[in-house]
Amino acid sequence: MRGGKMYYESDADLNFLQGKTIAVLGYGSQGHAHALNLKDSGLNVIVAQRPGGDNYKKAVEDGWKPLNVVEAVKQADWVHVLLPDEVQRKVWEEDIKPNIKKEAVLSFSHGFNIRFKQIVPTQDLDVLMIAPKGPGHLVRRQYEEGKGVPCLIAVEQDASGKAKDLALAYAKGIGGTRAGVLETTFAEETETDLFGEQVVLCGGLVELINSGFETLVAAGYQPEIAYFECLHEVKLIVDLIFEGGFSKMNYSVSDTAEYGEYVSGKRIINEAVKEEMKKVLADIQSGKFADNWLEENRMGRPSFSKLRKEVSERNIEKVGVRLRSQMAWIKK
Repeated sequence: MRGGKMYYESDADLNFLQGKTIAVLGYGSQGHAHALNLKDSGLNVIVAQRPGGDNYKKAVEDGWKPLNVVEAVKQADWVHVLLPDEVQRKVWEEDIKPNIKKEAVLSFSHGFNIRFKQIVPTQDLDVLMIAPKGPGHLVRRQYEEGKGVPCLIAVEQDASGKAKDLALAYAKGIGGTRAGVLETTFAEETETDLFGEQVVLCGGLVELINSGFETLVAAGYQPEIAYFECLHEVKLIVDLIFEGGFSKMNYSVSDTAEYGEYVSGKRIINEAVKEEMKKVLADIQSGKFADNWLEENRMGRPSFSKLRKEVSERNIEKVGVRLRSQMAWIKK
């Protein structure tokens, strides 16, 4: 297994961005962090955000004069796309492609639309990815505290011959080189990101928690006990793993809990589960998942809306709302 080289502050030069107007398209979680961090790094930034929603209101409150996408793209030497995956192709075809400057930089923070060829950039553009490995509010807060969130960078097209230097400079501008930057490809970032979301972070974890909860409740145990055991304590365990890996977690829990991990963990996540993981990965690599998701959006999201409603109505969600209402510190 090859390990990638990490890049830090001394490997990146903000001078590559001087004199460029950077347009950040979208002022959501990542958008607000990128725009503010780049601005505070001394760079020339403009923001595109459609009027009417909370993101537009926040952009105005933060001191921006938001433009529409066409206006922003026409002014920009660098266009960074932070719009939802499912709308990027339409915006590219209608607003970005006809208006982007020749030999400009086109960049993303997720490779979905490039990897699955929803967007096929013209050959004169540098096409880059700068992807913080953390939510936008953390990207902003860490920057303000003199820290940073690790980033991935990737180069899909190097029209200028300076694409990697440009990606590193942007990563430095948002604080990423303080923590470390790893080079990847659009394909690797997209496929591993989708796999992680589906198998571990969202799909796998949510179903594991809910299945444990339902098993205890069905066996006659109090729902509140099941909630604390199968959901509430997950954060405590994950924090320990985050801080020091499995070894710190096992050091911190009882020997009984550690023994239970060893003898029961593989009964739950067994070879059959790993085979399903491989199938999920195959669907991602082949483009099947992307096709299904894009088709779901074209149809108005009927399955997505139905499944979202079903999850929101689970018993564990109702119990959680009631218990968390007495934990005022969670909202802070």
